[in-house]
Parts: sequence; C-alpha cells; structure tokens
Amino acid sequence: MRPNLALTFILLTVLLDAIGIGLIFPVMPDLMIEVTGRSLADAALWGGVLTAAFAVMQFLCGPIVGNLSDRFGRRSVLLTSLAVMALDYVLMALAHTVWLLLIGRIIAGMAAATHSTANAYVADITAPDDRAKRFGLIGAAFGAGFVAGPMIGGLLAGIDSRAPFWAAALLAAGNFAFGLLILPESLRPDLRRPFTLARANPLSSFAAIRRLPGLKPLLLVSFIYAVTFNVWPAIWSYYGKAAFGWDAWWIGLSLAIFGICMAVSQATLMQPMITRFGERRTALIGMAAEVTTYGFYAFVSSGLLALLFTPISAFGGVTGPALHAMMSRATPETQQGELQGIATSLNALSMILAPLVMTWIFGIFTRDAAPFHWPGAPFLLSALLMVAAVVVFVVKTREPGTPAA
Repeated sequence: MRPNLALTFILLTVLLDAIGIGLIFPVMPDLMIEVTGRSLADAALWGGVLTAAFAVMQFLCGPIVGNLSDRFGRRSVLLTSLAVMALDYVLMALAHTVWLLLIGRIIAGMAAATHSTANAYVADITAPDDRAKRFGLIGAAFGAGFVAGPMIGGLLAGIDSRAPFWAAALLAAGNFAFGLLILPESLRPDLRRPFTLARANPLSSFAAIRRLPGLKPLLLVSFIYAVTFNVWPAIWSYYGKAAFGWDAWWIGLSLAIFGICMAVSQATLMQPMITRFGERRTALIGMAAEVTTYGFYAFVSSGLLALLFTPISAFGGVTGPALHAMMSRATPETQQGELQGIATSLNALSMILAPLVMTWIFGIFTRDAAPFHWPGAPFLLSALLMVAAVVVFVVKTREPGTPAA
C-alpha cells in the first residue's frame, strides 16, 4: 500500500474514532441524571469520576501500548484497540447503573490506543520536516469527527439515551473490519526493539524520554496545555445545560460547530503558520488564543455569543500539533512509539486531574446552595493555567539543546 493511501486510512480511523466519541457527549448529562437519580451538579461530578477512571487506565496502559507497538508493530495494536472499543460501547449501551458505566470506562481506558498509535504510524511513514503538517491533518480529522458525531448523537438522543452508544459500537466494529482488510504494517522489522516492563512502566518511560535534550520543558508545557484543554470534555455538556439551558440537540450542535472550526483551522492554518512563524511561535500564538478563549467562556452569559465565538476558540487548536512536532523532532526514530505512549500518559494524567477538579468547581457554583450561579468558573481556572504554560514555554524552551522552531 502506498504511503498516501495508508495515511488516508489513518485519517479515516481517527475521523471515525472521533465520531464515536462525539456521539455520546450530548447525551451524557441526561444519562448521568438517569442512572444516578441526582441533580445536574451531582451528575457532573459522577461524569468526572467516569472520565478520571478512563484516564487512570490510559495512564497505566499508554506506555505499555506504545512499547508494544514498537515491538510488534502498529497494525496489531491499532486493530485490537478498535475491537475492544466496539465491545465496550455495547457494554455501555446495556448499562443501567453507574457502576457498569464505570466498568465500561475502565475497559475503554485500557484499550484507548487508537490516537497515539495513529500518531506513531504517521511518524513511521513521514519525514521529520513534514510531521507538523501531518499531525495537523490528524487533528483536523479528529475535529471533523466532532462535526458529525455530536450532531448525530443529538439526533439519536431524541430516540433513546442509549442509541448513541449502539451507533458508536457499529462505527468501531466497521472500522476494525476495514483495517483488518487493508491496513499494512508501518514499522520495519529492523526498527523494532524488545519489549521490557521497565520501559513500559509509565514512570520509567517518563525517565527515559526526559533525558532527551530539550524534551523535558516541552512535556511540562504539553501537560499543562492538556489540563486546560480537558475542560471541554469535562464540563461542556453540563456547562451548556446550566449556563444556556441547552438540550442534547443544542449541545450536539455547539460541539459540531467547534469541530468544524477546529478541522478548518488545523487543516488550513497549520502548514502556513509553521512556514511563516516556525513550530515554536505557532505554538505560542495558539496558547495566547487559548487564554483569550477560556477567559471569554468564563463569563459569557449568552448562548448565541458562545456559538459565535467558536471560531476563535478553535484557533487555539494549532497548539497541540505544533508542540507534538517539536517533541517528535527531538526524539530518535526508534523511540517514536515510546514518545506517543508518553504523550498518551501525559494526556491521561490531565484527564485524571481535570475532570475531578473542573466538575468539582462546576458543582460548587451550580448547586442550589452556591454562593452565586457561575457555570463558567472552571474556564477561569483553565485561563490561569494557560498563562502559566505560556510563561514556562517562553522561558524554558530558550534553554540550550531545545529544538529550534
């Protein structure tokens, strides 16, 4: 299979994965209220627990998956992940207690290798100078999935609160069958390395990667950025319901608009910005946009204004691919899978911390006994953290040994 055709399949895989995730977002507030029998504030807290459980398993298993892909290749890891995810969506569709949903999220966290393995696959088939552009295409595919996913999920929620899970299961199963038929292996046998538990240990693999010149500050910035960005999946569905009175359809529509803008910004702006400003300045511009975005959503009271501001909020999406390209450039070819595992673990750590903290703050300011009603409070925290990330990035990435943008 030619590299361009393989890239097309990977982009389709990420697209369908995002659709599967986006399908269930609009229904989560109503589903959590249904299975817990509690208020929106309490339902959001349980939603945070489910997300954190997913992230704990992703943190523990991310380096294992990354190292397994360096040992056995990307194809088998990717296909196994898709098969398990299809079964997991079926479990969640059948679950009628919060504890079964929790088990489903734990299984999903163990199998959530699709995105990191897709990045490693792209690194295998792409020259270093072209990786920023192709990582941007992966981000665009993921964003495009959020165009279709939430809108379909919002429509299916009108039929039944479990319908989006059945749809996600079908998409994952179909994607598995497609990959089984046409996906080639990307990692050459001579580039594979033995699997060891020491390197697969999340803490040990962090120690191995951070010794690479210039990577430690980038990992720190990437982690802070991930914590702030995870405010979106952590509270957006609950935020839309509490701040603007949106139902599943409006929540799905808002996420779809965000997905459109994210896909357009990453597909059309990434390469021109890298060419003109370089990877480092592109990341800095994106982080500045994120500070503005979080500050806006902390205080906006109009649902219409929230929707109209979406293009600016999506502009910050150039940050992730730019940071990812800088880290990939600083990593040897034989450790690209390990880097993706570390990136997965960093995001998992942010997904452990962010949902618990963000939904806790959301609960404080949306309960009946709240000092005042402020659904956007978690966004202010994200804005402050993003300012800290900018400071670290500006100071630390000027150190000797840091890869030039």
